[in-house]
Amino acid sequence: MIALFIALGSIVIYIFMGGPIPFCFGLALMIMHYVGDIGMKGLLMFGLYQLTNPILLSVPLFVFAGKIMSESGIAKHLLNFVNDFVGHIRGGLGIVSVITCAILGAVSGSAMTGVAATAPIMLPRMLEEGYPRDYAAALITTSSVLGLLIPPSITMISYGWLSDTSIVACFMATLVPGLLITFLFSVINIIWVKKFDLKIETKLPFGDRMTKIRKDTAIAFPALLMPIIILGGIYGGMMTPTEASAVAVLYGIFVGFFIYKGLTKKSFKSAALESSTGVSSMMLMILVCLSLGQTWVLIGAPQIITKAILSITTNKYLILLLINVIYIIMGMLVTDLVSMLLTLPLLLPLMAQIGVNPVHFGAIVGVNLAMGVVTPPYASLLYLGIRICKAEFAGVLKVVLVLLAFAYIPVLLLTTYWPPLSMALPRLLGLV
Repeated sequence: MIALFIALGSIVIYIFMGGPIPFCFGLALMIMHYVGDIGMKGLLMFGLYQLTNPILLSVPLFVFAGKIMSESGIAKHLLNFVNDFVGHIRGGLGIVSVITCAILGAVSGSAMTGVAATAPIMLPRMLEEGYPRDYAAALITTSSVLGLLIPPSITMISYGWLSDTSIVACFMATLVPGLLITFLFSVINIIWVKKFDLKIETKLPFGDRMTKIRKDTAIAFPALLMPIIILGGIYGGMMTPTEASAVAVLYGIFVGFFIYKGLTKKSFKSAALESSTGVSSMMLMILVCLSLGQTWVLIGAPQIITKAILSITTNKYLILLLINVIYIIMGMLVTDLVSMLLTLPLLLPLMAQIGVNPVHFGAIVGVNLAMGVVTPPYASLLYLGIRICKAEFAGVLKVVLVLLAFAYIPVLLLTTYWPPLSMALPRLLGLV
């Protein structure tokens, strides 16, 4: 246990020093070897074996699909389609951004795709209508978090793999919380824009509007078909998440090259290169983290932590509150995948002890960690959104915190303390 605390301390210190994440956990692994006297050969082989799991293949494929979507023109036509229905109301463009990010999340499983694909198209429109730059940047960026909750979600794929839980059940567990956050973001936007002097889009006569909707629907049909194929295939039992990720890539390539023609040889090569380099770093991190997590299992750390927490309180609700605080803090410091790799081996036995279903716990973890990508100091998605939108950090952060306080935190509490919110769909489909 002394080695465990030293290893955890080294991770925190090295992260704050700006060390690469895989190196941070490699250092902790070395400490467990030299201080904890734990052999590494078997642990590294364990990590390598886990990397051969077919489920993990879906992660690079969904990342690649997201990159392709950013270049192909799919996002542009989705935006136009949604705008036909709500763009003419006050605050409609903000709602378009929120809903489009949710749809993109339903295809790519990535929050980064929402910002990268939506911001360059949506921000100029919002600025032209009178939205302040900081507000527009914050709304687009925070809405992109929905990509981690609306299935298929890379975060929930990782959770299902790590916890040996049905991935489709995990998808369903975060769907309702994700849709509820989408609704609350839209409501907050409608209330907030009352203070802005907006130039509202002229409402077309009914006949002209229906003609425009039919035209944009026909153009957007290939883009709208993408989530239907992927999600329908997964939920209909015709495809595994891994197979669906491959279909997403192939369909995105076809639509990008031959229908919307937004993809070129150069942009396709760039998307493939960016995806492969990012995934390579991710896989190295997974290898080291899995080996490190296994050392904690070997020394009995999960049992010790379970006993320690239960010695403080046996109240299920207080324990869940403590778990939420832990994940909120971790989300501010490291990525969602790192947080899960570090904590799941330690906390899953505790959840079993207090009677929390692993699917319900997956929803709690997913909603918590999705918030982490826009909460400093880590906040990778927040920084990306600020950079793309050329906004000011202070102004964007103010709006983000309001959205989190009045939409995200209430949904997190509902997810934690009202299990039907996350468990109703998995139970309805017979997944749990």
